[in-house]
Amino acid sequence: MTRHLIAPSVLAADFGNLAGELEMINRTEADWLHVDIMDGMFVPNISFGPDIVRVMKKYCHKPLDVHLMVEKPERYLDHFAEAGAAHISVHIEACPHLHRVLQQIREMGIKAGVAVNPHTSVSQLEDILEISDLVILMSVNPGFGGQKFIYQTLPKIRQLREMITVRNLSTQISIDGGVGLQNAEAILQAGADILIAGTSVFKSDDPAAVVIAFKNLGGFEY
Repeated sequence: MTRHLIAPSVLAADFGNLAGELEMINRTEADWLHVDIMDGMFVPNISFGPDIVRVMKKYCHKPLDVHLMVEKPERYLDHFAEAGAAHISVHIEACPHLHRVLQQIREMGIKAGVAVNPHTSVSQLEDILEISDLVILMSVNPGFGGQKFIYQTLPKIRQLREMITVRNLSTQISIDGGVGLQNAEAILQAGADILIAGTSVFKSDDPAAVVIAFKNLGGFEY
């Protein structure tokens, strides 16, 4: 039996009250804080850089799960590691030398993740699963919060879970985009380990209660 993790996505927070939002997350049962970094090139939006992540590290007591939605992410690994990232995930679509980039991340003593866009087959992960601590399956097109969950993600989760199980790996599956209480159980039943939730947590009237509701969903055997 596995216990899933909850990672609120800070992109949905009120940045006019960032310290307060992070202190609120500290008081919840959330496991990680998910941090989306966007460069306006790989995705059509811009978020923030290492300096803001450094501020988040100061106020947030949860591990920072940094997701680089950027071109040539290898240019920024050191900066985000120094800013306090506990994990760094890069997009398979942005890394022609993905194996090398994952090795770089792991050599810094940080968990290395691979993110996969909705149109990308998980079969492309065959050769790098062994050096991937986690895989982020995008269940929306990356770049903006508040989008609807793409249900074709569910068979992708099941396929990836089978790939991990056959290889007897501990790689975790994280789902990012449109995750809410209405679909979280189906996502977990398909084989996910981590639920990334932005709007459904930060925009709710009681974020702590929403996190508890996510956490109380049943554990599932793979």
